[in-house]
Amino acid sequence: MTGDIVNLTYSAKHKKIRELARDFAEAEIPTDREDEIITESLIGKLAALNFFGIQFPPEYGGAGLDTVSYAICIEELSRISPSVGLMVSVHNSVAAYPMYAFGTDFQKREFLVPLIAGRRIGSFCLTEPNAGSDAMNIETYANVDKAGNYIVNGQKAFVTNGAIADIFLLFLKTDPDESGKGMSVLIAESGIEGFSRGEVEDLCGMRGNPVCSLSFTDAVIPPHCLLGRKGEGFAIAMAALDVGRIGIAAQAVGIAQAALEASVKYARERIQFGKPLASQQMIQSHIAEMGVDIEAARMLVFRAASLRDSGMPFTRYSSMAKCFASRIAMEATTRAIQIHGAYGYSRSYGIERFFRDAKITEIYEGANEIQKIIIARSLLERVESVDL
Repeated sequence: MTGDIVNLTYSAKHKKIRELARDFAEAEIPTDREDEIITESLIGKLAALNFFGIQFPPEYGGAGLDTVSYAICIEELSRISPSVGLMVSVHNSVAAYPMYAFGTDFQKREFLVPLIAGRRIGSFCLTEPNAGSDAMNIETYANVDKAGNYIVNGQKAFVTNGAIADIFLLFLKTDPDESGKGMSVLIAESGIEGFSRGEVEDLCGMRGNPVCSLSFTDAVIPPHCLLGRKGEGFAIAMAALDVGRIGIAAQAVGIAQAALEASVKYARERIQFGKPLASQQMIQSHIAEMGVDIEAARMLVFRAASLRDSGMPFTRYSSMAKCFASRIAMEATTRAIQIHGAYGYSRSYGIERFFRDAKITEIYEGANEIQKIIIARSLLERVESVDL
């Protein structure tokens, strides 16, 4: 991998960012309930610390931090509430980032600036009832009227932040006869006529994030809301997801870290056979495996983030980080339930919530099966020595 190597640095600045994010999450994010965590009050507090503009330049109101800092913030938020970590990750990466990378000056002033300020919440609308991993198969489409407006019809499914978002990146077909080349992106606002939201999904995990479906029926979107050029939708989606997967990987690390910390605490306190569980070698083995796996996942996340910060190709590594960290989140939460025994299966201890939250990290922003295809193709195209 010569040519792709960068030094992984964890600076004093990063340590302070971790402390800030951890202190905020522990003090401000409710842990006594699962639903309705994301309130206007919490959004305001997140905005005050610039969590909605972590990676964006100060000229747009952002914090101007690097991707490693972003990953640290998402990990710490997710350690307390994966649902809040998901909201902030999606908002920063797949919602706001494409506007920064591909938007016009008008779009940045009109849409990006209020997103960064947290005055408006963003979302990414690609998945449909008949199109999940097969993104080319989306059916939402837009015709153009005589005034150049886009007349949109279709439905989006499982939209993260859907019930609270004000601005949506809407992927649709503007030329149904051209397969992927016919996909474009429109910036849609929640107040337009013909727009409606479905009920909040009754999900297995991530129940604190108001995920829902969105419907568009002859919805009129003006021409200045086209992001990038017509037909660039698929390329924009892939660029956004490359960034987004770093956030999801960091979220998975946060979930796994929470499982480890809870397991260590419980193993020290729980007495069985006259001794703390922590004295049992089998429990120690679980704890050790969790610790090694989590640290490896965290370093892989930092690797992908550092490559992006250095301006180097990072697609392979964001896929690796997402694929590995999500698997570790599932393994860590499974071990945590086993350590807790029957209490781990009880909602009174909260470990089962992290177990349920972990599963979706293997699925959204590109299922792990898709990530393995991306990784394999990249490795097959060029095999190089490792030069650390």
